[in-house]
Amino acid sequence: MRRIVALLTLSLAALLAPAAQAQSASRLDDILARGVLRVGTTGDYKPFSYRPAKEADFIGLDIELAGELARTMGVKLQLVPTSWPTLMKDFGDDRFDLVIGGVSVTLERQKKGVFSIPYLRDGKTPITRCENQAKYQTLQQINQPGVRLVVNPGGTNERFAKAQAPQAQLTVYPDNVTIFDEIIAGRADLMITDAIEAKLQQRLKPQLCAVHPDAPFDFSEKAILMQRDWLFKAYVDQWLHQAIASGTLQKALDRWLDYRWGS
Repeated sequence: MRRIVALLTLSLAALLAPAAQAQSASRLDDILARGVLRVGTTGDYKPFSYRPAKEADFIGLDIELAGELARTMGVKLQLVPTSWPTLMKDFGDDRFDLVIGGVSVTLERQKKGVFSIPYLRDGKTPITRCENQAKYQTLQQINQPGVRLVVNPGGTNERFAKAQAPQAQLTVYPDNVTIFDEIIAGRADLMITDAIEAKLQQRLKPQLCAVHPDAPFDFSEKAILMQRDWLFKAYVDQWLHQAIASGTLQKALDRWLDYRWGS
């Protein structure tokens, strides 16, 4: 009987060993062993992530942050292009270890991944031609059949516009870089976007004015979306906490807000 129990114990240990090894391994260990941190980013959202041409380098606040994170890990940075409409599918297909580039924290995204601690507070606010600021102060003013509201596809801007202004004439414009020119050209009345983007665009395009960007319609935060791994999250959170507490992140943000983006 003792021999049978011993054999069963050894067999059980052999079966459990691979599972225990799998549980002990983390994405952090995988990245360190691989020597590459794969980062998904859209390249169409100043000041976070911008790619002026298909073969050009990505630039922006979050690209700088991703490079610094990779440096602290002692690995190379690999930027993987994605888009807002395909972001979560690409994330689910494990094309990258994390997503960065002005990603808003949402519960829907939280279902598929895990967010870092937030590094920026934000919210949705209108941007329109300066002479029309008084027309679009409230959601009630915007949610009217005669108002032409333009949004970029696949992200929180589109979801907010559809939920909060269903009566407006909504146009989904595919290019998040040139979308603001639609307002300048008079083909759209306004866009609702993140306050930080509205502030930046009014600096880049004097014809446009952000409408109450310091008092947005809602509350949101920017964070890094990661594949589910608590050891990896703990590392990213600690690195991000140090960057915030030291003032390094704020200095980088100020620098990219002042960056000469051109048109």
